[in-house]
Amino acid sequence: MAVVTAVVAVACAALLTGAGSAPAASGARAGAPGARWGAAEEVPGLAKLNKGGNANVTSVSCWSVNNCSAGGYYTDRRRHIQAFVVAERNGRWDDAVQVPGLAALNKGENAQVVSVSCALRGYCAAGGYYTDSSGNRQAFVVTRPNHRWRTAVEVPGLAALNTGGNAGVASVSCPAAGKCAAGGSYSGASGGQGFVVSQADGVWGTAVEVPGLPALSTSGSAGVASLSCGSAGNCAAGGFYNDSSGQQAFVASEVNGVWGTAEGVPGLEALNLGGAAGVDSVSCAPDRYCAAGGYYTDYPYDYTSVFVATASNGVWGTAVAPDSGLASGPSDNIVVSCPAAGSCALDGFCDGCGSESGQGQPFVMSQDNGVWGQMEALPGFYAYGKSTTLSCPAAGSCGAGGLNVPNKYTGGGRDRPFVASETNGRWANAKLYPGAQALNKGRNAGVYAVSCPSPGHCTAAGFYTDAKGHQQAFVGRP
Repeated sequence: MAVVTAVVAVACAALLTGAGSAPAASGARAGAPGARWGAAEEVPGLAKLNKGGNANVTSVSCWSVNNCSAGGYYTDRRRHIQAFVVAERNGRWDDAVQVPGLAALNKGENAQVVSVSCALRGYCAAGGYYTDSSGNRQAFVVTRPNHRWRTAVEVPGLAALNTGGNAGVASVSCPAAGKCAAGGSYSGASGGQGFVVSQADGVWGTAVEVPGLPALSTSGSAGVASLSCGSAGNCAAGGFYNDSSGQQAFVASEVNGVWGTAEGVPGLEALNLGGAAGVDSVSCAPDRYCAAGGYYTDYPYDYTSVFVATASNGVWGTAVAPDSGLASGPSDNIVVSCPAAGSCALDGFCDGCGSESGQGQPFVMSQDNGVWGQMEALPGFYAYGKSTTLSCPAAGSCGAGGLNVPNKYTGGGRDRPFVASETNGRWANAKLYPGAQALNKGRNAGVYAVSCPSPGHCTAAGFYTDAKGHQQAFVGRP
């Protein structure tokens, strides 16, 4: 599962689903029954921690139906930002706790869980960042074997690389218990770079810079934005780097425990005429098949367009700019999910692609037998929307979520959380997430993370605003 955070514009009222009078957006085939989403509830125990009134779930991962882990951040009574984790067992969420051991590390009082991943039987790992006593940002990982969170540790070996004091874990992936991997970025002597680190038998190894990435990044910074492992020792990572032509996108593959050399996404240079590209999301199926999705800039129009590339056995093919099927407009928040080889899905957000002038549109795109279909509007949107997350447990079965911003130009309304689901290759209309809107007494709410452990069963998490204007976090319950 991959999660992407969205920055949302202010807007006002319009209906998201078919209850309204506006015609449905043309796009993906609708009419299939939706997944079972349950309903939102405030993260148990978080109210005792979130005295500063600013919390969010940034990542959730479920290893089976009603068994999940999640993480994010909250603000304590001194308005310092802290990281929390929470776990669900058999449909009941435990109380949220500050990441164990992080208080001793987070002397600068700014920490967050960015990514969570769980393997079968409930072995989970989480990663993110904290700020040390010198005000430098450092990366941490924490694991949860046997239903109990262990003590967080600084990513081993990263201190020697992070001489510039700006590091963080961007992505964690656990294909099997005790065999996780993580990736992110740090600031070294030559500027920002990307790192990867692997775990064997529950023990984290030493972080290393992504092989070959410094040679690509000849001007400015670089970093890993996403990492995914289809099986232990078989992973892919993607992100960005800067050279003399601007910002570029890269991919790198690990095969049988050995990371290959990072490379610019094949064929993307010919598309990225505006010099602004990057991989947003990577997803790998169990049989060494991976996909990467991201963005590039189509100069002279300066539109941020979508690309997708796939790899088999660590060999990446040429990037494809999909037929949008939508009006032109800048795209963002690209997420891919690959449950099986040749059967991936992609979603994102297109600004200005809606049926009304200036409106935004979430979109979806599916791959069948290795061939990508047309980009299509997510059905059920009658107003500005941003998708943030996607999870597909099987081919043609996915869950997605995000934020519905009814009309970003008139103002005065609420950002609202939505979910949507695909069954047997057909997307049902997007709908407001059950229960979350009832919690949202203030202005804004949104789904920031989704995990679907099996077809038809998904869990969503995110934030809402209470009657006092404080941002609180929610998770899904059965």
